[in-house]
Amino acid sequence: MAAPVAGFGSACVGLFVQILVLCTPLTILMSYAVITGGTQGIGKAIAERFLQEGFSIAICARTARDLESCLAEWTVAYPTATVLTFQGDLGVVADTKKFGAFVLKNFPQVDVLVNNAGTFFPGNLADEAEGHLEKLMEVNLYSAYHLTRTLLPAMKERRSGHIFNMCSIASLHAYKNGGAYSITKYALQGFSDNLRMELMEHNIKVTAFMPGATWTNSWSSSGLPESRFMSVNDISDMVWAAWSLSPSANVETVVMRPIKGDL
Repeated sequence: MAAPVAGFGSACVGLFVQILVLCTPLTILMSYAVITGGTQGIGKAIAERFLQEGFSIAICARTARDLESCLAEWTVAYPTATVLTFQGDLGVVADTKKFGAFVLKNFPQVDVLVNNAGTFFPGNLADEAEGHLEKLMEVNLYSAYHLTRTLLPAMKERRSGHIFNMCSIASLHAYKNGGAYSITKYALQGFSDNLRMELMEHNIKVTAFMPGATWTNSWSSSGLPESRFMSVNDISDMVWAAWSLSPSANVETVVMRPIKGDL
């Protein structure tokens, strides 16, 4: 049985033991996905879609409670699945690298990486709170950068894999109260474009996803009907569709909006 990464709490240790006992052994014949921000919203929907398709997955979260909640739900829904959990803050570079090392220690390969971790503060550049840009960059960009760099050597050695970066409509144009958030999403798109160019020769795909308004808890108090938004399953279905293409085809950029347009 694999040991948890040193330095994380006893609650996390319990999670690891439970996961590895309940689930099927890891084998090279399986496929493996790493999904950040995988305990809620779009990330959780993507995790569940890959679980439905028989993948083993690794997720992380800042709190043991979120990890335990997903594990309890998925143990019932996907009783033969292998789910690895890691407690850490991907806004902290050291935690991000530890998560990557944990994945490499416990998975024989990484077939899919979904960089979905993100946070949002509304504001205007001229008067938003000091530190907004730095915090948003740490979570929205640096987590993807450092986790990708940690996992890439093994992916390049195998000459296969697919990296999905969850950008945003805010990666495409400015909008009211976008502030520093929009800057970080533009940067994530730039990261995706440069990464794709570098990895073409290694047969590793990179897809930038740019979803518009999608119904999650963050929109529940908006006063707008759920029907005005896309579903998280719309996003997860499209991720799966992009992954399912032949090895010679790559969807470089996906732009998705509600049928009635942006909010």
